[in-house]
Amino acid sequence: MAEKKNTEKNKKRFDRIYNLVAVISCILLIGVLLYTVSRLPRYGEENVRATEVTKRYVEQGLEETGATNIVAGMILDYRAFDTLGESHVLFTALVCVVILLGIDKKNMRKEYDSYYTVSFEDYHRLSGESILKSVGLFLLPCLFLFGIYILMNGQLSPGGGFSGGAVMGAALIIFAAGFGFDTMDRVFTESMLKTVTFVALTFYSFAKGYVFFTGANGLENHIPKGAPGDIISGGLILPLDIAVGFVVACTMFGFYSLFRRGSIGHGSLPEENEDK
Repeated sequence: MAEKKNTEKNKKRFDRIYNLVAVISCILLIGVLLYTVSRLPRYGEENVRATEVTKRYVEQGLEETGATNIVAGMILDYRAFDTLGESHVLFTALVCVVILLGIDKKNMRKEYDSYYTVSFEDYHRLSGESILKSVGLFLLPCLFLFGIYILMNGQLSPGGGFSGGAVMGAALIIFAAGFGFDTMDRVFTESMLKTVTFVALTFYSFAKGYVFFTGANGLENHIPKGAPGDIISGGLILPLDIAVGFVVACTMFGFYSLFRRGSIGHGSLPEENEDK
């Protein structure tokens, strides 16, 4: 009895501290954001620093990045760490969904079995749709080819990792919807999805991490930029585009797969549910 009271007392104390820290953190964050906004130039006011940055991008972007598409040079060279953060946001979102929908014998409690169970009467509808299957036979090769084209030409023309990855992610979703998850699992499994996402993000992190030691602005990386306009040009922009594309494609398909299949997608329902 005494132990139970101590536990409740510690819990209440933790809740008070947690709420206090949360409020203080929010107030500090709001203060920092308001201070930052107050230091921004007024609308219409000339900003010398912004003008210098724009001028640098336009006049020296091709020479410094090797990309004829200056937008790709900005997001994957000048501001590559911003793009890395965006990619990690996608990865974090996917991890959160996996954690929330992850149901197996180790983390399942009996009183919640009926709530999480996906009935096998509903599961048969995941086997594939005949219309999508017929259309997919023609559409999927085109989508994958177009996605690869956008991905590989990001440093040369509009496109790149995010847009190319979105096209390939849509192709994966159509493949799963048309041919069923049984077929999809023989081509692209859940473990493969996680591995590809992790490897792509790890490559991106290490590929740009070295600039902390080789150059103040991240440009002096000693990697040949190639001839501007060639498919192999832009230094690290092309491989970074490919890494981002894989992350986007896997995240899109991961969301669809997890929400569509629910606990079935993990292949390890509790025995009580399997009997049902």
